[in-house]
Amino acid sequence: MRAATDLRRCEDVTLDFHNSGGTAVRSGTVAFGTHVIGALGTDWATVDSTVPLPTPIAPGARKRQTWAVCVDSWRVPLGMHVETRDVSVRWE
Repeated sequence: MRAATDLRRCEDVTLDFHNSGGTAVRSGTVAFGTHVIGALGTDWATVDSTVPLPTPIAPGARKRQTWAVCVDSWRVPLGMHVETRDVSVRWE
């Protein structure tokens, strides 16, 4: 789930995690691909970022986490905005 913020270079991204395995998840990363979108809808760039997975996640547990995903202000001139379209998770 994505939500706009007061800054055109940021948005709040909420993810739900469910550990369906038999052991706790103790570490991992979440990778975001944030696209810089122009006034006419042109996708100008994708900026990658990573954050730690909200661990531990017990077996059978669910966890929800929200991150403010931002890119450098110089990447998002007036009239442009960001959209975090790509998300991947690496469980360890």
